Parts: sequence; structure tokens; C-alpha cells
Amino acid sequence: MANMGRILLQNLHRTTHKIQGIPCPSTDPLQSWRSYRVLAPIVPMQQWQASLYIPGKDQDISLSSGNALIFHQKKGAKILEPDGARYQSTQAKAPPQVRQMGALQVSMLSPGFVYEPYTVRKAIPFWKRWFTRTGWQRTKDDILLELKSAYAIAKLRKSGYSKQEFYGVALKLYKEINFALAHGDKKSLRKAVTEKMYSTLKHDIKTRESLWSKVYWELVDPPVKIRTLRARLIGVDRNDVNKVFVQITIDFLTKQKFEAYDSNGSVVAGDKNKEVLVRDIWVFEKSLFHTGAYWRLCGKIVV
Repeated sequence: MANMGRILLQNLHRTTHKIQGIPCPSTDPLQSWRSYRVLAPIVPMQQWQASLYIPGKDQDISLSSGNALIFHQKKGAKILEPDGARYQSTQAKAPPQVRQMGALQVSMLSPGFVYEPYTVRKAIPFWKRWFTRTGWQRTKDDILLELKSAYAIAKLRKSGYSKQEFYGVALKLYKEINFALAHGDKKSLRKAVTEKMYSTLKHDIKTRESLWSKVYWELVDPPVKIRTLRARLIGVDRNDVNKVFVQITIDFLTKQKFEAYDSNGSVVAGDKNKEVLVRDIWVFEKSLFHTGAYWRLCGKIVV
């Protein structure tokens, strides 16, 4: 009976291919399914990887942030599939008819990480910087860091970047995100941050709500200082220098008012009548190759 069922299934398999006008690559329907697995309509997002190229680095960086990926139909693309517990990038092998229909290509909404996070560099004496080997190396490293930022800003200017305009956008996002965190507004938060950052901030809201029932937050205008600390590019395609994400690290020095309440409405932390000087270092990200892309928060730096 098992052999009979298998023969019937093989005949049905051949008939289906004849109707569709596609030659049957195998008499084994299971083997044939493997040949056409590239067209599987269901793609578990958490089981896919993407490969990023960082300008100036020799190797790609593999990511597995499913929330940061979307899939489009495009001819001659690479497909990524799971291999046991580890995920590897493989070139899909499909018949000519399938290749004409197109395969799946990964298009990233966000890299999902902060490239070269900003760190405070310890000051060194003038004599050590210019008269010692370690000082020369430090000077070289500092110059390279500045050149990377200059290159990223120059690339960004080609898309119409204006420093003052960007500072206005960054400050607006700073206000909106802090206000949304204070009020637990996850809907507004989702639009202003990247996918990975959204998961982090959701956890922060949950932790805050377990401690305080309500929070008052206010930003005192104007800000004391806003300055750029670092700019970096993250390439997606080695063969296309225009497919890049840009990340800009901003230092905010502002005066804020804060007060927290318990379930009875009693003040348990802060004082909204007092101004507190607060320093935050945030990283904003934007795609330079997606239509309609806009700035979003992708990370916070603790120094």
C-alpha cells in the first residue's frame, strides 16, 4: 500500500508539471520539493540573516535580527536559509523557469546595532602625544576617527543634509521619545525608534511602570548644548557604495523637570519645581537608499 501511494503521488506530480508546462526534475516528489524550496511562501522572520559591509573593514558582519528585515521579489538574488542550529548564507539553485520568476532578496530597514559606539578618549599630555611612539599612534587613531566622521557627513550632504535642520529634527525626536517613555505611549515610540531599540524601550517602560504609577517629565527650552560626537556609514552592498545607512551620535545637554508618583498619587521621586541638568548621548540612524526614509533613534551611549 505504501508503494502504491508513492506511485500515485509520483503520477500526480508528473501530471501537475505537464499542466503547468514545467519539466519535472525528478520522479521523487520530495526531491522535487527540495529543488523548488526557494519559492516557499512562508518565511519565518526570526530564522534569517543579513550580511552587512562596513566601509574600511575586510569582513562582513552577519546579523540575525528578523524584525529589521523585509523581503522583496527580485531576479538573481541570494537566499538565506537555516542549517540546523546555525544559519548560513547560501546561493539558491533553482531551475531556469524558477529563476525567471525571481527569488527572495533581503532589504534591511535597520542594521540593528550601533557601529563603533562613541567612547570618551582620555586626554594625554602634549609632550607624550608628539614625542613618544604611543603618542604618535594615538594621534594617528584620532585623525582616522575624525576622517571617518568627515566622510560620513560629506556623503550625507549629497542627500541634502543641513546641520541646523538635523539638530532641529534630533531635538524634536528627543522630546517625543522621552515624553512617550514617561507616558508609556508605545505607539508613538514605535515610529521614532528602530526595531531593536523599540524592544529595549518597551522593557524600560515595563520596568518603570512596575516602580511608579505615573511620571511627569518636561524639557526646559532651549537646550544648553547640542553637538555632534561621531558619524559613521554602514554599507549593505560592497558593489554599490550608495546603499548605506548613516549613524550620527549626538550629545544633548539639557535642563529637565521630573517627578514620579505612586498609585495613590503621592510623590516618590523627583521634584517638578526644580530643574536638573541632564546629559544624554543618543545615536540617530537614517537609510540613504530607502525612499521616504527618516531619522530614528537606534541607540543610547552610556559614558
